[in-house]
Amino acid sequence: MQSIPEVRQLTGNGTRNWGDRAFRSVALACGLAVFVILGLIAFTSTNKAWPAFSHEGLGFVTTNRWVPNENHFGALALIYGTAMSAVLALLLSVPVSFGIALFVTEFASPKVAKLVTSLIDLLAAVPSVVYGLWATLALAPNVQGLYKALHSATASIPVLNSLFGGQSQGYSLMTASIVLAIMITPIITSLSREALATVPESDKAGALALGATQWEAIRVAVFPKARGGLTAAVLLGLGRAMGETIAVAMVIGSSAQITLHIFSPAATMAGTVASQWGEASGIHQAALVGLGVVLFIFTIAINSSARFIVARSDRKLAS
Repeated sequence: MQSIPEVRQLTGNGTRNWGDRAFRSVALACGLAVFVILGLIAFTSTNKAWPAFSHEGLGFVTTNRWVPNENHFGALALIYGTAMSAVLALLLSVPVSFGIALFVTEFASPKVAKLVTSLIDLLAAVPSVVYGLWATLALAPNVQGLYKALHSATASIPVLNSLFGGQSQGYSLMTASIVLAIMITPIITSLSREALATVPESDKAGALALGATQWEAIRVAVFPKARGGLTAAVLLGLGRAMGETIAVAMVIGSSAQITLHIFSPAATMAGTVASQWGEASGIHQAALVGLGVVLFIFTIAINSSARFIVARSDRKLAS
């Protein structure tokens, strides 16, 4: 066996240690760069938005009167539209995404699974503006009749008449939610597929050996261990939906109002920034930057929650 001095000589008299230190320093710098970039974004955006925050005070996020011509900038209706469109998109997308992920990981043959995965990845690569154009030209003009039919059918049913009432326009909160659902399905599906694929085959085989059906094996052995990853996939999809801009702005109707009627026009923070930025100046421009700050805070909170849930799930599985 070689002695320690001989081993050190083979490593080049500390060359490896120097290389390790250099690599560690570079990796540390890259990690810190993320915090620096986030800090600069937060500082610069808040600084630019401060005139609007000072002008409106807490009313910037607690009032819903957004009238740039009168220098009133209450973002509550825009926050509501952003949250509602994202939540509706999740309600439409999550069952489909989980179903696709389960099909690919549990039921499909390798060739079919590869084909479906490729199609899902292709769907994720479609630019946002293409979705917006498709929704403008094909979806919005053709769903108005369906909205009116649902409105008429539910007019006498409590709760449903509130949801499906209103103006029943093609350019509405619901149409924007449908587009968002299509856009976030690839993200949730891919992350859910990865979460389901991490469950050991021995766990499922053990459940089947004990007499469980395939669905029971999935429910008992797969879902509990993949719960953290599935929840994180949903939250990341939520963050993606809240930040979408062009496609939503093209079909949501751009009406800053708080309403339960999902077939009525609405507005989102990101869509408002995109549609009004070109003509904005002064405090109006600062208010639009303020919308970006609020949206930035929301997305950071959602992503942090996803990371926390995944870490907590990992700790439970390890214990």
